[in-house]
Parts: sequence; structure tokens; C-alpha cells
Amino acid sequence: IRFNDLCLSGELWTYLADLNEQAQNRLDCIIAHMKEVEGITEELKVQDQMAWVGAMNSIRSRAEEIILSEMIFA
Repeated sequence: IRFNDLCLSGELWTYLADLNEQAQNRLDCIIAHMKEVEGITEELKVQDQMAWVGAMNSIRSRAEEIILSEMIFA
């Protein structure tokens, strides 16, 4: 019903853009928090790039799953 209302009123793209912005802001916040908690620093990036990339990929994947469950599938 919500989808039909947004399509018929012409507000779908505005709604989706707003949702995308909220999701991106939340993702940035979650990633920053996870980096701090797990001790992923720029120093690690300089010392061991592969470990840093692996840790960041893991953090990003987990953060995206949180966003999907909180904002998209809820």
C-alpha cells in the first residue's frame, strides 16, 4: 500500500533518496564505532595493509547486515 501511494503521488524517488541517505549515515556511524571497538587504526593500515583490508571488509559486511535488518527488512 505504501509503495502504491508513493508511486501515485510521485514521491517515490524522494522517499528512496531520503532512505538511502539515512542508511549511509547509519552505516558510517556503525563502521566508525566498530573500528574503534576493534582497534582498527591507520597505524594498522600502515603496518599490515592486508590485515587492515580484511578487518575493514569484515566490519563493512557486518555493518551492512545491520542496516538491512534495521532499515530495509523491518
